[in-house]
Amino acid sequence: MPSTDSPPILADAADILSDQLQAHLTRLSTLIKPNAALLEERFHKRLKNKKYDHKQLKALSAITPGAAARILGSDRPPADFFEQVEYSGRRLAKLNVPPVEIIAALRIYDAVLEPLLKKLIPHEYRDFQWPREQLHFCVVLSLNNAFYQVREAETQAFYDLFRAELQAKNLDELLEQFLENLTRICQAQVGRLLLLDPKSDSWQAKAQVGGDPSLAQDDWTCRIGPALLKQLAKTRYIVRGEKAERLIVDRRLAGKYRSYWSVPLVAHGHMSGVIQLGFSTERSWLPRELQLLDAAVDQCLLAAEKARLMEDLAAREEQVRLLGEHMWQVEEEERRRISRELHDEAGQSMLCIRLQLEMLEKSLPPPMAEVRSKLLETIDVTEKTIIEIRRIIAALSPAVLEQLGLSAALRQLTTRFRRFHPARIKLHLSQGISRLPRETEIITYRLVQECLNNIAKHSSASTVNIHLTSTDKSVELRVEDNGVGFRVEEALERRNSFGLLGMMERVALLGGAFDVQSVPSKGTSIMVQLPLRRPSTSVAS
Repeated sequence: MPSTDSPPILADAADILSDQLQAHLTRLSTLIKPNAALLEERFHKRLKNKKYDHKQLKALSAITPGAAARILGSDRPPADFFEQVEYSGRRLAKLNVPPVEIIAALRIYDAVLEPLLKKLIPHEYRDFQWPREQLHFCVVLSLNNAFYQVREAETQAFYDLFRAELQAKNLDELLEQFLENLTRICQAQVGRLLLLDPKSDSWQAKAQVGGDPSLAQDDWTCRIGPALLKQLAKTRYIVRGEKAERLIVDRRLAGKYRSYWSVPLVAHGHMSGVIQLGFSTERSWLPRELQLLDAAVDQCLLAAEKARLMEDLAAREEQVRLLGEHMWQVEEEERRRISRELHDEAGQSMLCIRLQLEMLEKSLPPPMAEVRSKLLETIDVTEKTIIEIRRIIAALSPAVLEQLGLSAALRQLTTRFRRFHPARIKLHLSQGISRLPRETEIITYRLVQECLNNIAKHSSASTVNIHLTSTDKSVELRVEDNGVGFRVEEALERRNSFGLLGMMERVALLGGAFDVQSVPSKGTSIMVQLPLRRPSTSVAS
């Protein structure tokens, strides 16, 4: 009977064997056991044309009725045999022997066994046909479970590698997680992933698993000569004490493990690194394990290249963001410079001209009424020009924004909008709006300014609502109108149209969120959320 701690499949296979069937198998094993060696020799001769190697033949021999006879004939339970079948089945799966060939090999063994049974028990031969078929069924059941275990482990291995690729935040973390998974999959006790710096010809351990924790130093490096480097370019199985042990790059591991696997990392025809695993036993790989290892390494190289590209892209995006931030600062400074010059130069000059014209108009004698009329017209044009200059100055760099804050600046902006546009505009400010960070106030003001400019030019709206609220963490702005609306996708794709894109870029500078919703003939709604604390460096004053 099977032991209570047998795996479920082994227990199921053993339970199929009833007491009567076990009695027949015990009798069968008594007949086969003295001839097991002869049967195995004939079995191997029949398989000679199949070109199986020594490991494959050994694994096939461990699942035959002869192997069962050795175990059952030694008063061991049937579960011991099925455990051996599962172990050999896993080896056969890793040796790339497909199930159909294994079943064919078992039939060959039956063809070798049948003449012997006819000779030994000619009158009882047919009585043993049924137990042989039952034993064959149980062996196939155990083999299927073994192959399922191997394929499931392989699938899980690639799933773990894929998950590591998705979860890793950077290249170093990706390499560390990859090596942890690979070390576990290969059942190694220690692992090192080392990269080669082509500029300095030095090796650096980028990921380390297992071993003495005191040896895990991120700044560890070493150099290897060209001759050893050439040998490292091949996948190698290394046993302690062999000459090839000098290929263990991290010399602190050499001599501490019974065997090692060394797998090169080759990208675009050039060696970029090596993975070396250490084992406490002499464990050479099986063909399927080597294929899995090579496929995992290829996946690692692709993932590492992708991670490197993503890091480069992130770095370039950060450069673009910093450049955009700098350009925004330059733009605001240029606005202030132009407004100062307009105020100090053109504005003062126009005031002087108006004063001179007024003095000239007052000094004219009564008979020069026509000249006085012309002067009054000129004074009126001058006054309008002064008002326009002041409007431009306020639009370029509103002094009220710097002096009194965002709330006052927005009130002034909406008041000015009412003067030049027939739409009814409402400004809703929450009670918590106070002085905000300078860059937040400027960008919020510019967003409202751009929205009102677009409404005045394109919307034909009769109602405009502006809502501004503030919390401890963010400022939320919503601008709505009941104008003609537009198709958002078309507007974003339109060339030489930078209104929406400009607003989105300003919001992105502060790490905020921007959303626009619009339907033709149903108005437009723009929603912005700006964090009060920058996720990175703040805009300089």
